[in-house]
Parts: sequence; C-alpha cells; structure tokens
Amino acid sequence: MQKLRTVFLGTPDIACGFLNRMAAAGHEIAGVISQPDRPVGRGLKMCCAPVNALAGELSLEAFKPASRAELHSAIAELKPDLGVVVAYGRLIPEETLALARYGFLNVHFSLLPKYRGAAPVQWTLINGEKVTGVTIFWLDKGMDTGPVLLRRELPVLPSDDAASLFARLTELGGVLLDEALAMVAAGDLRREPQSGEPSLAPKLGREDAVLRFDRPAGELLGRVRGLACGPKPRFTLALPDRLLTVQVARAELAPGASGPGPAGTVLSVEGGKGFVVKCGDGGGLLIGLVKPEGKKEMPAADFLNGLRLKAGDRLPAAPADK
Repeated sequence: MQKLRTVFLGTPDIACGFLNRMAAAGHEIAGVISQPDRPVGRGLKMCCAPVNALAGELSLEAFKPASRAELHSAIAELKPDLGVVVAYGRLIPEETLALARYGFLNVHFSLLPKYRGAAPVQWTLINGEKVTGVTIFWLDKGMDTGPVLLRRELPVLPSDDAASLFARLTELGGVLLDEALAMVAAGDLRREPQSGEPSLAPKLGREDAVLRFDRPAGELLGRVRGLACGPKPRFTLALPDRLLTVQVARAELAPGASGPGPAGTVLSVEGGKGFVVKCGDGGGLLIGLVKPEGKKEMPAADFLNGLRLKAGDRLPAAPADK
C-alpha cells in the first residue's frame, strides 16, 4: 500500500475534525488550503478560517488563495497525489483538479445526487427526509456531480436538528474518509456514476428563515429543525409600539391540536412546555423555546404571558410574515 501525498481543502469548523483525523492517522499532508480571512462582527475584525487556524496548530503549511490563479499555483507547488475537500466553499476549476495525480475527493453530507449544493443537511431536515447519509465522490467541473467512490446511509432521527445531524454525519464521514483513503492507497479508484433524481440544496438566507403560520405545521417544524444553526427561524409580531422579531429555538408537532380561528391563533398554553399555534393545515405547532429580539432565550409560555396573550388570541403577525 503506497503512501499518499495529500492536500486538504476546507474552511469552517465542520472540516476541522477531518483534518485532525487525517493528521492523527499519520497521513502525509503536504498543505492545507482554506478561504481567505473574512471580516466578522460589528467591528468587522478580520478572522481566519477555523481550518487555517488548525493548520497552524498542527504545524502544516497553510494557504489562503484569493483567486483561481492563486489556488492553481498553490496546488501546483504542492504536487499532491490526492486532494481531500470538506466544505471548502468554492468550485475548483477543472484544470486545477488535474494537478493531483489521482484527483480530488469530496466529502458531502447527503446521498448524492440528492441535495447537491451548500446546505444539504439543512434542506434534508426542512424537507422532512427520513434517511440521509454521506457520499465521498470525485470532483469534476460540475457542482457535486462527480462519480462516487463510497456512500453510506444514516437515519434521520425525529429528535434531530441541524446541530445533532451535522455531528452524526461528521462522525460517519470521518469513518468513510478513512476507508476512502485506504482504498486509494491500495489502488482502488472506482468511479461509479451518480444515479437517481438530482435535487439542489442552495445556501439559505434570512428570507428562508421566516415562519409563516399559514403554512403546514410539518413544514414549519422542518424549518425550525433545519435552521437550528442559522439563519435562525423566526416570526415577526406587530405590537402597538413596534415590530418584534422572535426566533424559535425549539418546537414540535402538537398532534390532535384543533380549534376555531385562522392560522396564527393560539390554541392552548401548555404549562412547562410552551404554547400551541394553529397552522395553515389546521394542525398545531408547539413552540417551546424562543428568543425575542434583544433578549435571551426564554420559555415560550413565559414570552406569551409577557404579551398578555392567551388561548383564542391571534398572534399579531407583521405584514412581511403574512
């Protein structure tokens, strides 16, 4: 079994576990590539990518190319046998992919060709999928379209939100990457074309996080689960003196909940659990934990009591949330 000279490409926290795992296993990592530093916070302080910071801790040579030309130059300098990509965040041009002897492997958190794109875990939960998984595939010029080396299924638990599902997929992905690297080192370079109906998982924006109570309860719960890591799911109330944005941190379906009134009506207040709001399909969503704008998270029932709303009242939705 040959020793592989690898280059690792990744940017956010979720990629750090994979880099750590490769380093701990003794793989030769010729260099680490992440996106350039970004301004963050109100002061717009420049902050380096978590993967770049980890590369420094591991004493690995790190690159932060700002252009395609710089990326190409860095990889050409490293002369890798194999590239490993985890949440790098940019398409790698075809001519750059050709620089690695065997090509570039990407760890993707869905069963391709389902959920190609930047947010597969989030859309898996938003759409109420029961099964997901990890695919390790060879990059080509398309967006998550390359042939598959390995894939493995993982059930989506009813208790999962984005944070817990990310954690379980990351663990599975680490195990699968170990297998993939061993296969390549042994000369097993299988490339199985993707099969099945493709779907997209585009990056989510604030507009995707708006909870509209005229939608079905299951759809709203999917957004609460899928957007737990941001952008945070929210609704906006029109109070007499201002608009108030309220993030929903925890919710669940309320089977059997029913009552008169339009969508957005408070059906009941459940002591110690939260309040049930009527949704567009007539079902109920039990909202358990909220974070009003400018305040800390609080039990949803306490929030409702603070507004002096009770069962039978309608949440005063702002026009943008209708």
